[in-house]
Amino acid sequence: MTGVRCMLMRGGTSKGAYFLAEDLPADPAARDDLLLRIMGTPDPRQIDGLGGAQPVTSKVAIVSAAAEPGHDVDYLFLQLGVAEPTVSDRQTCGNLLAGVGQFAVERGLVPAGHGRTTVRVRLLNTGSIAVATFATPGGEVDYRGGTAISGVPGTAAPVELAFTGTEGSVCGSLLPTGHVRDDVGGIEVSCVDNGMPVVVARAADLGVTGYEPVGDLAADTALAGRIDALRTEAGKLMGLGDVGGSPVPKTTLVAAPRDGGAICTRTFIPVEPHPSIGVLGAVSVVTALLLDGAAGHELLVAPAGGEPVEVEHPSGKLAVGIEFDTTVTPPRVHRSAILRTARKLFDGTVFPRS
Repeated sequence: MTGVRCMLMRGGTSKGAYFLAEDLPADPAARDDLLLRIMGTPDPRQIDGLGGAQPVTSKVAIVSAAAEPGHDVDYLFLQLGVAEPTVSDRQTCGNLLAGVGQFAVERGLVPAGHGRTTVRVRLLNTGSIAVATFATPGGEVDYRGGTAISGVPGTAAPVELAFTGTEGSVCGSLLPTGHVRDDVGGIEVSCVDNGMPVVVARAADLGVTGYEPVGDLAADTALAGRIDALRTEAGKLMGLGDVGGSPVPKTTLVAAPRDGGAICTRTFIPVEPHPSIGVLGAVSVVTALLLDGAAGHELLVAPAGGEPVEVEHPSGKLAVGIEFDTTVTPPRVHRSAILRTARKLFDGTVFPRS
């Protein structure tokens, strides 16, 4: 066995295996089979692979030189199942995105700048563009730094992520149902796609407070059933069809903030509670809550002067900046921005099970 060249990285609050596209089979079916064996899926422990037995650690980033002008690299994200042998490209991942630029420099796809490097990344899952900026002192990636993010111990070098063209990147429009607010099975929801299809609902309307620990939510099988029914019906309204085997749309339950932030959240992928909140998921949730009439809009403590919105989640807080173009009605999203960190964990050869 010769194995496959691979870099394991923490990106934001996720962890995944990063590959050059040229190091994987070109045929999607053969590629997915290989990745499942590398990750150790299907197995709830993923004991015979790289996976960490939860969705946020069963992820893959595939990076290649840009196929078209206007950006530097192409990034394909794949969400692998844990207990089930599934591979989905129906969403992207803003957390793993935090390591794509550094990986591109390490693999020689993009030259490092002196001091800082900016990499324009096309997100193949959605077609949108992200701009990642990170430290490269002496022309080399330096993962060390003093920036802390909630949900990750210690500190690392900051990665600035800015997004454009994310409106409707999966569903085709910012408001896929055509409404700011919909009624789904008697529950008021707002369905928004600003880089990630998300169903936003008040936690109280699902029979919870929105402040529960992740373990309590995971043990609530009745809640999982309600979440699944809600997202399944909302997925149809959003034009996503049958989402039974898909990780999108994600569902985020919101409650009034209680730790100095702007809103408190609990997110599910698809029915398993997220230990924090995804990057583009948070972007879509904040976008929804800033719209008058959205479900949970009245719970948002919006900062003054266009300051970033601090989203409370089970592991801490995440600040999200949204710039709207108010010259049109309804307003359009001009730009979204967020700060993450990333760290290289190992670089070498991974050996898939036979």
